[in-house]
Amino acid sequence: MDARTLTPRYSVSPQIAVEDLPQLAEAGFTTVICNRPDAEVPPSHQAEAIRAAAEAQGLRFEVLPLTHQTMTPENVAQQQAFIEASEGPVLAYCASGTRCSVIWALGQAPVMPVDEILAATAQAGYQLDELRPTLIAVATQSALAEGDS
Repeated sequence: MDARTLTPRYSVSPQIAVEDLPQLAEAGFTTVICNRPDAEVPPSHQAEAIRAAAEAQGLRFEVLPLTHQTMTPENVAQQQAFIEASEGPVLAYCASGTRCSVIWALGQAPVMPVDEILAATAQAGYQLDELRPTLIAVATQSALAEGDS
């Protein structure tokens, strides 16, 4: 398991295995979010197998499968809701951790400077500079919406 911290409350990881769950619980994580579609992995690594191991360790487990096509505002909001509902640190995983980093970045764009978002992901090993225009657009749209209210 290769947990990479973006914030004290949110870390990302490449695919985890059932045997990683005790270590995650010991590390203080309270919630695990699966952002990887089951179609990408064998049954031993699908969400329900990981869920059973997570819940056996007393961890909350959420599933939000993501692809490029499903990186929607609704799913960004759902990921944020999972994070906010957690009683402690969250680990989100996918194939490499990139999708988990992208959805976090999109969720932070309305409230965190884009340069800080990209610095956090880069420090964790995820170079998301190509996401800058999208993050700026999300931040701008959010600011405009707040101005209307």
